[in-house]
Amino acid sequence: MAATSAPNLVNLEAVSKGFGTRTLLDGVSLGVGRGERIGVVGRNGDGKSTLLRLLARREEADSGRVTQNRDLRLGYLGQSDDLDPDLTVIQAVLGGDVETYTWAADPRARSVMEHLLGGIDHEAKVGTLSGGERRRASLAQLLLTEVDLLILDEPTNHLDIEAVNWLARHVVDRAGALIVVTHDRWFLDEVCTQTWEVQGGKVNSYDGGYAAYVLAKAERSRNEQVVEGKRQNLMKKELAWLRRGAPARTSKPKFRIEAANALIENEPAPRDKLALAQLATSRLGKDVFDAEDVTLKFGDRVMLNHVTFRLGPADRIGLLGPNGAGKTTFLKVLTGQLTPDKGLVKQGKTVRIANLSQTLEDLDGSVTVLTHITDIRRTAALAGRGGEMTSSQLLERFGFTGDKLTTRISDLSGGERRRLQLLRILLDEPNVLILDEPTNDLDVETLTVLEDFLDSWPGVVVIVTHDRYFLERVSDMVYAIMGDGQVRHLPRGVDQYLEQLEAGTAPRRVVAEPAGAAATEAAPAAVQVVDQPVDAAAARAAKKDLNRIERQLQKLTESEAKLHDQLASNASNYERLAELDTELRKLAEERAELETAWFDAAERAE
Repeated sequence: MAATSAPNLVNLEAVSKGFGTRTLLDGVSLGVGRGERIGVVGRNGDGKSTLLRLLARREEADSGRVTQNRDLRLGYLGQSDDLDPDLTVIQAVLGGDVETYTWAADPRARSVMEHLLGGIDHEAKVGTLSGGERRRASLAQLLLTEVDLLILDEPTNHLDIEAVNWLARHVVDRAGALIVVTHDRWFLDEVCTQTWEVQGGKVNSYDGGYAAYVLAKAERSRNEQVVEGKRQNLMKKELAWLRRGAPARTSKPKFRIEAANALIENEPAPRDKLALAQLATSRLGKDVFDAEDVTLKFGDRVMLNHVTFRLGPADRIGLLGPNGAGKTTFLKVLTGQLTPDKGLVKQGKTVRIANLSQTLEDLDGSVTVLTHITDIRRTAALAGRGGEMTSSQLLERFGFTGDKLTTRISDLSGGERRRLQLLRILLDEPNVLILDEPTNDLDVETLTVLEDFLDSWPGVVVIVTHDRYFLERVSDMVYAIMGDGQVRHLPRGVDQYLEQLEAGTAPRRVVAEPAGAAATEAAPAAVQVVDQPVDAAAARAAKKDLNRIERQLQKLTESEAKLHDQLASNASNYERLAELDTELRKLAEERAELETAWFDAAERAE
C-alpha cells in the first residue's frame, strides 16, 4: 500500500521490524486517514500488536519512518495497562473530573461508566481488581478522552455480548479514526470499513469488514491461482455460511452478492445435520443429559429453580447470560460436578465429556510441541471424518507446522498454548464437548479451522462464549441464563437476548427435547413450553401486582428523565451535580428492586 502523507493522521514508510531472527514487518508502507475505521487480522505472532505499537509510537522501527500529524491526539489501548494501583477506580478512570462530577452531565460519559464499570466498585483500589476488571477500567479511561485516532488492541476481551454490542455502537458514533485488533469477527463486521491482513511480513488492505474481507480473499486466491487448496476451501466454506446467514450481514453494500453466489455455487451447507445426528446417535445412544425439576442454591441465592432440561445426541447449543448469572454452575450440574439440592440429573452411559475451560492448565514447558502430543497419542479416530488422523496431521491442521513442531511449550504464545490444549482434548476422542470461552487467545484463522472441524464432528457441543460470531456459526440453538434460576430457549438467538436485556423482560422457561436420529435442518430439537399450574386467585393477585409495579416503573422512568434534564442544566453547579448524582443512584437501586418484584409477579401470574 502506498502512503499518502498529506491527508493522513499517521504514516508508515518502508517500515521493517523484527525480533531475533524473525522479521514481522518487512518494508510496510501504509497510512491512516481521518474517519477511517480499520480492523487488523492475522495469525497470532504475525505482528498485529507490533504494527499497532509502531503506529502509536510505543515502539521504534528497525528501519523506515513513522510520521504523525502535528498536534495529533492519539489514544492507545495495549495488552497491558499503566493504571496506578494505589488510585481508586473512579480516580484512575476520571482523573480530575471525579471531584467535580462534570462527567455526570455527559450522557456519553455516563454510558461508558454504566456499560464498562457497572459491576465494579468505583471506590475499590485498582491494585485489588482482577485482570479483566483492570482491562475494562483502562478501556473506560480511554473512551472518556477526546482523540483524533483510537488504537485498540483486543478491546473486546473480558466483555460480555451486551458490552461488545454497546462498544460497537459507541465507536461507530464517536468522531475520529479507529484501528482495532480483535478476533471478534462480528465486531469487525459491525464496525470496520477497511480490513488489514498482516501476513508474511506484509500488510494487505481490503475494503469493508470481515464478510467483505472473506469474499475478497477468496476472489484474490482464485484470480491469482494460488496453490493453497486447504485455505481456499476454508475461505469458501466460511463465505458460504456468511452468505446463508443473517440478512444484516449480506445486505451490506460492499458485500458483492453476485460474486459471492458464483463462488459458493457448488458449496454444500456447512453441516449435514441429518448425517451428524445419525452418527451421534450411534455413538451416544438416545440419551445424553436429562435434568428433571432441578433446584440448586448457594446460601440464600437460588441458582437453578425447578429447571427441566434435556440434551440429545446431536444437539449443539450456545449458552448466554450475564457474568455470574450461573452458566458455569448449570454446566457443572449437567455434567455431575455439582449435585442439585432437589431434582434428578441423568447422564447417558456412553457419554465421554471433554471440557475446554477458561484457564490454561500447567504444561511441561521443557518438551516440544510434537513430543508432547505424540506422547499422548500418535493417532486419533475422528468419527465422521473418514478414519484416523495422526497427531502430526492434527497439529498441522491447527497451525503447528515447520519450526513450531519443535518449539518448546514454554516458548509458545498464549494463543498457541490454547490451541495445544484444544488438541489434547480432541486426542481423547470425546463425544461431548463443553467449550467455556474457547475463542480466548485464538486468532481468526485458527477459529475458522476449529469451526470447520466441528462442522463434521458427530457429538454434542455446548458453548459458553462472548464471541457472537462463533456462537452463531457453531450452535443450532441458543439458551439464556439470566440469573433468576431459569434456563430459557431463545429461538432468535443473540438478537432476542439483547432485546430482552434492554426491555427487562424474559419468556417462560422451556424444555429442549433431544434431536435424535431423525432430526433435520427444518426440524431441530423440539421445544416444549412448560406451564406451571397456578391457583386462579393467586394469578389474579399477581396480575394486580404486575399492573401496580409497572405504574411505579413508569413514574420512576419519568423521575429519571427529569433528573437527567437537571444534570444538563446544572453542568457548572458542581454541588448540585453531586446531589443529582446521589438521587439518580437511589432511583437505580429502587428500579432494581421493582424489576425483581416484577419478575416474581410475572412468574406467579402465568
